[in-house]
Amino acid sequence: MNGQNRENIKQGLEVDIVLKQDQRTGKTTKGRVKDILTKSAFHPHGIKVRLENGQVGRVKKILD
Repeated sequence: MNGQNRENIKQGLEVDIVLKQDQRTGKTTKGRVKDILTKSAFHPHGIKVRLENGQVGRVKKILD
């Protein structure tokens, strides 16, 4: 599942995100969602989240 729809993302889900500094390379980082930062229901580049370890990025794939 991709991370463009806010309704698909819940706290505690394991996701792959792309950090701001990795946007050019597309390198993903795995973690669990702590906070959902995007307010809109849809975002074409992925919903922005904060992971439990504090990293912030856009969801590329939902793993759970």
